[in-house]
Amino acid sequence: MTRFLAATALTGAMMTATAAYAEPEQYVLDASHSQILFSYDHMGFSTTWNMFSGFDGEIMFDQEDPANSSVTVSFPVTTLLTGWEERFNHFMSDDFFGADENETVTFTSTGIEVTGDTTALITGDFTLNGITQPVTLDAELTQAGSHPIENKPWAGFSATTTLKRSDFDMGMFAPVVGDEVDVQISIEAMKAE
Repeated sequence: MTRFLAATALTGAMMTATAAYAEPEQYVLDASHSQILFSYDHMGFSTTWNMFSGFDGEIMFDQEDPANSSVTVSFPVTTLLTGWEERFNHFMSDDFFGADENETVTFTSTGIEVTGDTTALITGDFTLNGITQPVTLDAELTQAGSHPIENKPWAGFSATTTLKRSDFDMGMFAPVVGDEVDVQISIEAMKAE
């Protein structure tokens, strides 16, 4: 009887330990509420803004141990919104993206350094224009909890970074038109079914 009680206690302790080290849960991006804005200096006269929207991705989200999380995102460059058709056409030309409808931009995280209760630096491989470079996102968990309309687990994140377009063979007109591109990201993600 003593051995049975000891085995039961050990099994209970192992189950508790396993629960404490839960695996990350899969979240998929809500494309209708996820955007990437980017801006650059236009010859000192103005700041030009553009946006990517409607992209796919997933977050393996470990709320208890955020450093154990990961993120992957991809989107076709043709989802670019410029607000001006001539600029869009120029960006899609060989001067910049040289894009067809299958050209994609991707980000795959390689590490997460937690910097605060809701902040982290997310490092990953960013591929643009066929060139992959390491990029670090300064990220924040804006909210995690039950979505009040969908009634399912939901999470929101924001992030910023700065890229040099010349690093991706897109340096036309630099430095007259700013080589540095400021990026702002805002996404929502829902727990996968």
